[in-house]
Amino acid sequence: MDFGTDDHAEALRTEVRAFAEEHLTPAVRARVAESGNYHDDAFHQAMAERGWVGAHWDPEDGGQGWPRAYSDVVYEELAAAGAPVEGLAITQIIGEAIRRVGTPEQKARFLPAICRGEVLLALGYSEPASGSDLASVQTRAVRDGDGWVIDGQKIFTTAGSIADYVFLLARTDPTVPKHAGLTLFLVPTDDPGFSAAPIFTLSGQRTNTTYYSDIRVADTARLGAEGAGWEIVNVALAFERGGEFAAQLRRLVQAAVAWARTGDHGSDPRFLARLGRAAASAEVARLLGAYASWSRETARAGAVEGTIAKVYGTEALQRASSALLDGAGVEGLANERTDESPAAEVQHLYRESQIATIYGGTSEVLKTVIAQQRLGLPRPPRSSSR
Repeated sequence: MDFGTDDHAEALRTEVRAFAEEHLTPAVRARVAESGNYHDDAFHQAMAERGWVGAHWDPEDGGQGWPRAYSDVVYEELAAAGAPVEGLAITQIIGEAIRRVGTPEQKARFLPAICRGEVLLALGYSEPASGSDLASVQTRAVRDGDGWVIDGQKIFTTAGSIADYVFLLARTDPTVPKHAGLTLFLVPTDDPGFSAAPIFTLSGQRTNTTYYSDIRVADTARLGAEGAGWEIVNVALAFERGGEFAAQLRRLVQAAVAWARTGDHGSDPRFLARLGRAAASAEVARLLGAYASWSRETARAGAVEGTIAKVYGTEALQRASSALLDGAGVEGLANERTDESPAAEVQHLYRESQIATIYGGTSEVLKTVIAQQRLGLPRPPRSSSR
C-alpha cells in the first residue's frame, strides 16, 4: 500500500481542522465534561450535515462512497482536537456489521439514518462475570412465538445511556458449545425493560451497566443467523480495533509540546527525549492504523492488522503519557477543567489511557490472537485452578 496522501486528503484535513475550531466550542466541551459521554448531539449532527458520518459507505447505504482513508482523516483530526467522536466511532463499527450481515430491510432502515445522524448505537458485549471471555455471556434471548424475550445484564456499555439501540450479544441456545449458542440483536433502548446505570472511569468518562428485563423484540431485531453471533462479533471487532489511538498519541504530543514552550521546559534534554519517543510512537501508531484501515477491504476485514495497531497504540499511549506526565512534575497536577496549563491535558490523557488496554480486548488476549493468527503459534495451555 501507499502510505502517502493525496491533495484531496490534505484539503479535507484542513477543512476538518476548521470545522473543529468552529464547532468544538466551550459550550460543547462543557456539556461533554458534565455528562461524561464523549458524544454531543449538536456536534454529531453538524458532522452528519457535512456528510462525514459513514462517508466511506456506498451511496445506496447513505454514504459518500469515499475511500476509507478519507474517513480516517476526518476521525484523526477530530480526535486529535479532543472532539467528542465516541458515538460516531461506535455507531460506525456496528454499521459495518449491519452492512455485511443485515437483511435488505435492516440496511435500508438503519444505514441511511446513521449517515443522517439520526441513530446512535452502543455495543452490548461484556458482562460482570465474563471479563474478556465474550463467549461466556449469560444474557438470554428465548424464542416466544415469532419474536424473542431478552433478560440479562451488560457492563461497560459505553453510550448505552444515550444510544437508540444496543448491539446485544445474547445466548439463544445453552445446550451447544458456548461459541455456537450466541445470537446478536438490535435492542431498542426506549423499551420499558431497558435501563442504564452510570460507571465513571478515572478520566471522568461515563460508561454504563445496562439491564434488560423481559424485553420483547420481533425476529426482525435479530442481526444475522441464529447462533452466528460469535462470527458476527468478530467482524465488528475487526472494525473496533485499529489506529484510533494514534490520534490520542498525537493529541498527547501536541499538549506536551505546548507545555514545553512555556517557561524553560523546552531546554530540558530529559523531557525532550521523552517527547521525541512519544512523537515517534505516534507516527508508528499512525502507520499501523493506516495499514489496518487499508486491510479492512480484504475478506478478513483487517482483523489481525487492526489488533496489532490497537495493542501497539494503547500500550504506547500508556508509556508516553506516563513519561510525559512524570516529566511535567508538579504542573502535571493541573486540573483540565479549571487550569489552562497544557500539562492538564497530559494528565487527562494519562488517566484516559489506563483503560485503553482493556476495552476492545485486553492486551493479554489480543497478543494471543496475534501469536496464533499472524505467527501461527499454537494456543497456549489453559491454567487449571486448584
